[in-house]
Amino acid sequence: MSRPRRTLLAGAGALATWPWLAGCDRAPAEIAGGWVGADAERGHALRDGRLPRAGAGAARRCSVAIVGAGVAGLAAARALRQAGIDDFRVFELEDGAGGNARGHTMDGMRCPLGAHYLPLPGPEAHEVAEWLHEIGIARIEAGRTVFDERQLCHAPQERIFVAAEHGVNAAGGWHEGLLPLAGAGAGTLAQLRRFAGNVQALQRALSFAMPTLRSRWSPGLGALDAQTFGAWLTASGYDDATLRAYLDYCCRDDYGAGLGLVSAWAGLHYFASRHGFHVPGDEAAEPADAVLTWPEGNARLTERLAQGLGERLQTGAVLTRIAPTRHETALEVWNVRAQQPQRWIAQQVVVCVPLFIAARLLDAVPAPLAEIAPRLAYAPWLVTNLQLREPLFDRPGPAPAWDNVIAGSPALGYVDAMHQSLRPVPGPTVLTHYWALGGQSLAELQAARARLLKAPWTAWRDAVLADLLPAHLDLPRKLVRIDAMRYGHAMIVPTPGLRGDPALAALGGAQGRLHFAHADLSAGSVFEEAFTRGTLAGRAVARAFGGATNSRRPT
Repeated sequence: MSRPRRTLLAGAGALATWPWLAGCDRAPAEIAGGWVGADAERGHALRDGRLPRAGAGAARRCSVAIVGAGVAGLAAARALRQAGIDDFRVFELEDGAGGNARGHTMDGMRCPLGAHYLPLPGPEAHEVAEWLHEIGIARIEAGRTVFDERQLCHAPQERIFVAAEHGVNAAGGWHEGLLPLAGAGAGTLAQLRRFAGNVQALQRALSFAMPTLRSRWSPGLGALDAQTFGAWLTASGYDDATLRAYLDYCCRDDYGAGLGLVSAWAGLHYFASRHGFHVPGDEAAEPADAVLTWPEGNARLTERLAQGLGERLQTGAVLTRIAPTRHETALEVWNVRAQQPQRWIAQQVVVCVPLFIAARLLDAVPAPLAEIAPRLAYAPWLVTNLQLREPLFDRPGPAPAWDNVIAGSPALGYVDAMHQSLRPVPGPTVLTHYWALGGQSLAELQAARARLLKAPWTAWRDAVLADLLPAHLDLPRKLVRIDAMRYGHAMIVPTPGLRGDPALAALGGAQGRLHFAHADLSAGSVFEEAFTRGTLAGRAVARAFGGATNSRRPT
């Protein structure tokens, strides 16, 4: 599956300022906008111990507490409801559910604040497939699964802009797909084809699966997991710049960091767990993989999962402590709206927050979590929505696509929210621009996170405009507003040794009355991983209650 975004902000100099725009087009005096989405202050207040603790007074009770309302938490809630267990609460730090799959609205147009597509589920992702059938996105016709065409990505799906200095044509222009090979030499094509064969051989020899918990771990996978993808490519004789840049691009898309930081297992899993790697133009090459997408991205899915939860979904609830005992678990919560602490008692707890946060919340940290938490790395991301009053002028090449990437860009390209609208005439739209900031080392990752949190919105606004201007010189005068979302810890990075770590595997099982259910357990932030983990944890809790089907408070 290839849906790249791209690379790291390569230093403070990349934070372009308005003078960068001089001579490109008429820029407005000011562009409205600002930071939206997650409230970093809430998370930092928890980290710094600045939230009051609940006293020992009266506590509220529920049978099950779910900590976190991202994909995993919402999937766990769905599993409980399916089992007839509705005496639960889902506690969410932010003001709305969704985690990394939340949506936004600009002038009535929906757009994503994070994840924006779902690949068609493979044979191992049967929990996801079951749910897509349940909500009408998939159905069986003549013995085969058919997906709602309105929710599949409309054509054209993806394209890349190559500027004149890259030597493709004098004026620069757009090219179909995300790996343009016009003018590629025989050496490049040979390495691309060898890599395709290498992936195919590894698919046959080793167990790659999505979700990865259904992979049969083996010494062969462990050997790949023990080294960086960049090191494996070098050792395997892959030195072609075009191939390495593309694979780096792909790693940043799925993992938020590049070849120098993610493991070889992760880099190969990107292709081997789905449809392999195919060289554009080759007879055997497959068309772009079909994906499901919506104007608001995967917020369409999380909003559907959250429907009907009512008061069971407690937003603006900052967990400050989880204290398991022999018979029950106490949870301390800071209620943002009431500005006061609360205390809850639950019989079972499903922990659906990143593992580094779970380690801070738990009074008694399970040994596997204590062992692995200090070694976890999380990639920061910037997601920016640009509201346009009219369509942009288009350079030569394929028509505007859903996924649009700029070759050589320090960022990851953009998707067009209105591409899925089916409107007959182009008009106002929102472009959602993605920037992964994980870099090639932990030092780069940490420096990028600091810049993301400290640099003002205006600096990042200007950097995004500077990134897009080579392809869209008329962008400044057609802009209405820019809203940006910061993710300090957007996704776990599958660094060498993480996926095969026994401590990570141990956390996949119940820890007394605690059940961990986050995509972190799979060493990758992917919808199928989170949904499957949440579903399995919810089912495990239902079994702990004896498979109750009709009780409001199982005992």
